[in-house]
Amino acid sequence: MGAVICDASFHARCKYELTLLPRLLRLQSAWPDAVTVRGFRERLAAEDLAVAMNFKSPRKIATAHALTELLASSEVDTRADLHAWLGHQDNRAALRKVKGVGPKSVDYIGNLVGRSQVAVDVHLRAFAADAGVTGLRYTELRAAYEEAAAALGHEPGRLEHAVWRFKSRGVSHEETARKGSR
Repeated sequence: MGAVICDASFHARCKYELTLLPRLLRLQSAWPDAVTVRGFRERLAAEDLAVAMNFKSPRKIATAHALTELLASSEVDTRADLHAWLGHQDNRAALRKVKGVGPKSVDYIGNLVGRSQVAVDVHLRAFAADAGVTGLRYTELRAAYEEAAAALGHEPGRLEHAVWRFKSRGVSHEETARKGSR
């Protein structure tokens, strides 16, 4: 759970595979007792998360602490607990009250614990813009991806991840079309 909380708190505007993933893996190895919210909370009380994650963002550190406190006070201790807890709109709304947690982060947290959701980020917005879909609010674009996933017979989270991986590599549709026509 410590890695889930840190992933959710630190992922924004970060090169995930290059910067964040290695730090999350180190944290899991160094803090094996942080597999639960309770264990992670105890580590946070005894050690400096900024040092453990080698991350100097006070805002992101504060978000991790606030998420931990919210989950602990809600008696969410495991990934399974969080998966079930996110099934209630009131709990999703409670997450949104944490500074640094927006609708994308709520959906992203769901994906981290096995819920199949679409977390619309810059990559998904860019992919939609390449397809001529612009100007939609977060919920509208998320719904469009969910409808596309259903029409294609895919889980929403799997489609979201495929688009994210495609766009995070910096390949545009035009480049793909040119390469395919050679």
